[in-house]
Amino acid sequence: MTAFITANFVPLLFAGLLFFLLTGFPVAFSLGATGLLFGFVGIELGMFPANLFQALPLRIFGIMQNDTLLAIPFFTLMGIILERSGMAEDLLETVGQVFGPVRGGLAIAVILVGALLAATTGVVAAAVISMGLISLPIMLRYGYNRTIATGTITASGTLAQAIPPSLVLIVLADQLGRSVGDMYAGALVPGLMLVGLYLLFVVIVSIVKPSWTPALPPEARIYREPNGASGHRSLIALLTVCGVAGYVWSMFHEGIINPMVGRDRPAPGDEVVIMSLTVASFLALALAVINRVARLGLLSRLAEQVTFVLIPPLVLIFLVLGTIFLGVATPTEGGAMGAAGALLMAVARGRLNMPLLKQALVSTTRLSSFVMFILIGSTVFSFTFNAADGHIWVEHLFDSLPGGALGFLIVVNVLVFILGMFIDFFEIAFIVIPILAPVAAKILPELMPGVPVDIVMIWFGVIIAMNLQTSFLTPPFGFALFYLRSVAARSDYKDRITGETIPAVTTAQIYKGSIAFIILQLIMVAVVIAFPQVVSDGLGDSAPKVDPDKALEQLRTGRDALQQMGSDPAGQAGKPERDPMQDLLDAVKGGEQKK
Repeated sequence: MTAFITANFVPLLFAGLLFFLLTGFPVAFSLGATGLLFGFVGIELGMFPANLFQALPLRIFGIMQNDTLLAIPFFTLMGIILERSGMAEDLLETVGQVFGPVRGGLAIAVILVGALLAATTGVVAAAVISMGLISLPIMLRYGYNRTIATGTITASGTLAQAIPPSLVLIVLADQLGRSVGDMYAGALVPGLMLVGLYLLFVVIVSIVKPSWTPALPPEARIYREPNGASGHRSLIALLTVCGVAGYVWSMFHEGIINPMVGRDRPAPGDEVVIMSLTVASFLALALAVINRVARLGLLSRLAEQVTFVLIPPLVLIFLVLGTIFLGVATPTEGGAMGAAGALLMAVARGRLNMPLLKQALVSTTRLSSFVMFILIGSTVFSFTFNAADGHIWVEHLFDSLPGGALGFLIVVNVLVFILGMFIDFFEIAFIVIPILAPVAAKILPELMPGVPVDIVMIWFGVIIAMNLQTSFLTPPFGFALFYLRSVAARSDYKDRITGETIPAVTTAQIYKGSIAFIILQLIMVAVVIAFPQVVSDGLGDSAPKVDPDKALEQLRTGRDALQQMGSDPAGQAGKPERDPMQDLLDAVKGGEQKK
């Protein structure tokens, strides 16, 4: 019996964890209990030293001192304050009015607002419930296909997992031992590409099946000018002016910012985009304020409404991400600034009161405590796992897979996808990722030759984050599906505007609506795997570039100086027939050509 336990210790360790989880025991305590139980068994069997857990208190204290994890409560508080202050309702109404006149406009509005809520609230439940309460009745009122309506709402709510500043990206960066700022920079382009994929899908559906996504009728458009115009021309003119300003800034960004931050390398593309959008947003807000204060009447009601509702959260997003990408602030400091900005926005809107603040603080404390307890439990589990050389066991487990590194990546994604059907993304991040990270760091660099391991691991983290997003949509335990089910009509009801009877939304319709968007998310995962540059290009190369010609010139200058001082034996002996530094330069250039 002893020999069997010793030979199969790691599989038994996972079986013990699975047993605790199936009993319904909380995940954090299941991890801790499994680690302690098997740790003491291993000590009794002589597998581990008796002092195995002596360093555990220091590790737990180190977790409590981890500044990176402070970003979680800050961003959570920022999101809850913005969500409870009615930002989602205002955004959905305004963006719906902008895109409502075109087919599929309401679905486009839901996707765009979902992306904005993802970048501000970062909370899937808040996004899905808000859009389910506000948008779903409107979409059903005007004849939207139920599969498209429910799928768009649930999928857009899950964007909070992929678009920075995401809590998932913070946790993955911590578990992979990489920079949160780099994880944000790497995930920005894939997250925006996923939003674009959703929009493209809606546009295609609107063309192929126009009856599924009707436009808003004229009587439903509330922001009209006295002469009956919609006000879109004024809005387009404002966007054009601000877009030109943002483009001009992008041309001069490097020359302005590099001296300020003391950088001699080219500015990363994501930084340029974020800062250009920030400048354009500030300009739009300034023009709208001047127009209203001076009563110039140059902007339509729609343009003013869009500016005053849309721009403040956009500015907050861009400032938080911009300071992080510039290196001016750490993600923790950026989160603190975001939380302070959210409080100021709620005060400016007259919606911050003590009950709201208390509720936000309680919710933030609960989520932060939940994360910390899972992290402590996973640390206890990892003590026993590492003591049993579990990482070697996992590495050997993947050695026999066909396909090498690519096979490993595919199997890991299938594993995460299946686990996402049953357990929460936090639990996957804290249990699975620490086990796979050492193996990934050893195997995956062969897929990106010449790229630093840190960038490879950021790429791996972004792939996992995109995959974890599907966990909210996959039955049987897709949380986004449950959130929408909780607010969607369970019985037929009479619409308060049209007076018509609207049939109930069935659970099957909600589940069916998620299928197309799960496929779109998996396509995006495949794109990130096939084209790692969509992640790595946003990170740049932190290693300094060496110019061989400049290096040769510096070497020659130094040698000439030594000759003049009479301290260079080669100079005293006479110039050699071939300059050895030239040989060195030729070798360097020859190596570059081979690459």
